Amino acid sequence: MSIDVIDLRNFYSHRLGMVARRLIGRGIRAHWPDAARLRVVGVGYSTPYLGLFRESAERCLAFMPAAQGVLKWPTARPTLSALVDEYDLPLADSSIDRVLLIHALEVADDPAGLLREVWRVLAPSGRVLAVIPNRRGLWARADSTPFGHGRPYSRSQVTDLLRVAWFTPASWSEVLYVPPVRAAWILRAAMAWERTGSAVSAPFSGVHIVEATKQVYRAIPARRERTRLIPALEPALAPSPSPRGTALRDDT
Repeated sequence: MSIDVIDLRNFYSHRLGMVARRLIGRGIRAHWPDAARLRVVGVGYSTPYLGLFRESAERCLAFMPAAQGVLKWPTARPTLSALVDEYDLPLADSSIDRVLLIHALEVADDPAGLLREVWRVLAPSGRVLAVIPNRRGLWARADSTPFGHGRPYSRSQVTDLLRVAWFTPASWSEVLYVPPVRAAWILRAAMAWERTGSAVSAPFSGVHIVEATKQVYRAIPARRERTRLIPALEPALAPSPSPRGTALRDDT
């Protein structure tokens, strides 16, 4: 089930959401330090993070699923956001260089279908960056955050999902080691939590950040499934019934 766009906006307007935005943004920037002259699309609720690329990218668009709802973005400039069917993106084949998925895969009814649609619109050298809740982390257990909704994933599940959708994982990182609580003294120490969790490679991060490349050439099975032929039935004409109350008369 998708999260309402108003709930997402409200989360990122509070202090816990601001901390999550800053830490996830650092992780995204580590994977994609530069997007100059690239076409970037965010799918899900990506507007808190697309500002990292809006000024340098050739084109930067935010696509929000119909079940989630849409907000105008950016607020003080011509809009770059749109309400879409995430399984039928209004883009030509191989037309996008980078796709950012956040608050998308974990709430999608068909995550593999969503990734295949992303595969369609990505250029042959394109890359997708997915931010996905970690099923072993505390954030996936906190209903007060968007990362506690939908289906969280383990690292192996993410790998299997990407390969089913014709992607190859290229790099990984984990962020959000800080507990998802609103206590001010914990949030002030968020960077210390992040440094400690990264240093010891703790498996309890809040989200996975995985970058994947598009598989342009895929293996073809040696044997194809045999098509089963079903005979078609020819339509037959049925006689129309005689009108009620009429009888045949012999005039001879």
